[in-house]
Amino acid sequence: MDTSEVRQRKHDPQLNHTAAPKKQPSDSQDEEPRLKHGIAMQLLRSLLLATWFNCCCVAILATQVIGSPLYVINKDWYYSYMAYTKQSFGLVITALTQWGCPTFVRVSGDKSVRGQVHVAEDGRLKTQFPERLVLIANHQVYTDWIYLWWVAYTNTMHGRIFIILKESLKYIPIIGQGMTFYGFIFMARKWLSDKPRLQHRLEKLKTQHTGSQSGSPQYDPMWLLIFPEGTNLSINTRRRSAEYAAKQGLSPLKHELIPRSTGLFFCLQQLRGTVEWVYDCTVAYEGPPKGNLPDKYFTLRSTYLQGRPPTSVNMHWRRFAVSEIPLDDQQEFDSWLRERWTEKDQLLEEYYETGRFPSELAGSIEVGPGFEDRKTAAAAGYAEAHVRLGHWAEVGRIFMVLLGAVFLCKLPKLLGF
Repeated sequence: MDTSEVRQRKHDPQLNHTAAPKKQPSDSQDEEPRLKHGIAMQLLRSLLLATWFNCCCVAILATQVIGSPLYVINKDWYYSYMAYTKQSFGLVITALTQWGCPTFVRVSGDKSVRGQVHVAEDGRLKTQFPERLVLIANHQVYTDWIYLWWVAYTNTMHGRIFIILKESLKYIPIIGQGMTFYGFIFMARKWLSDKPRLQHRLEKLKTQHTGSQSGSPQYDPMWLLIFPEGTNLSINTRRRSAEYAAKQGLSPLKHELIPRSTGLFFCLQQLRGTVEWVYDCTVAYEGPPKGNLPDKYFTLRSTYLQGRPPTSVNMHWRRFAVSEIPLDDQQEFDSWLRERWTEKDQLLEEYYETGRFPSELAGSIEVGPGFEDRKTAAAAGYAEAHVRLGHWAEVGRIFMVLLGAVFLCKLPKLLGF
């Protein structure tokens, strides 16, 4: 075997990550992230990826504008149409990740999600979560929502995800207007003004729309994503979280921020009776030495423009029945939520010590034929896959409505009228 073949195999993204020995995290605080590409390549990547992303966003927004009159014609058609455009954006970010920064994901969980996580016949991750749920997660870096949206894609729910996010994002040109059409919920972090806005959106999310193609006899499909920490983990936010914990007499967390319960409590109260489960995802990124914060390494710029994605994205899933969550008293709910975050902090501590989350999924993960390496991981309770599309032709869905509109405009001329 010649040296060029060795180099190619070394960098092959399809190599089995499970077979590699677990690398113990370093305690070094001074190690700096290394750039994968030089300035020239970064500029070229920036140009190509930005052109692709912006063209897709413009196409999606134009598609949304074309369909906006449906709101006054038939709201069921309107919401289904906007779900289609939301699917398109899910395809955009999945394709962008697959082509621009191939990312390996390792999924584990506790016994509450056994039988719901698999590896499909083509090697992609396949999840079988309910069509209506509230999803909570720790917030490590800005890319968290991208990977969680991709998980929705593996569940064919990428058109039915709703995200609660800060209001400033609403004013990003093109993207902000698109998110408004998606029905995302923007929060100013001022409860007096946020509460009526949130209540209005939640009323829509618990209203039946017959055009939703839902298997539920009552309500539309919905994944409502909330980051209870309110912002991502960084030096400044961790300091503020520690100050808040000291003021409230709480124990600080090592790997997370203290969660705020008000928004989540209100959401669960409003959706009670229409949603059965709260799904909790704990996210960790392989690469930073122990003690270093992931935001120093994995920004949107470093991941996509510099081509330096995490070595792996690790997820631990579990779920809680809404009927068993204390929703009649906010103090009790606040204690319940802090207990869950303490458990998540312990999960993260184990991950940073061992390189793996614990898993109770062994024996429940189905793996398609031809993926022997992933069967080994599945036997240990881990579903391993890369972020990717089912087929590159799915990208055509992004432009389908626009191409149809152009064709209809040219049809009279083609017919000689």
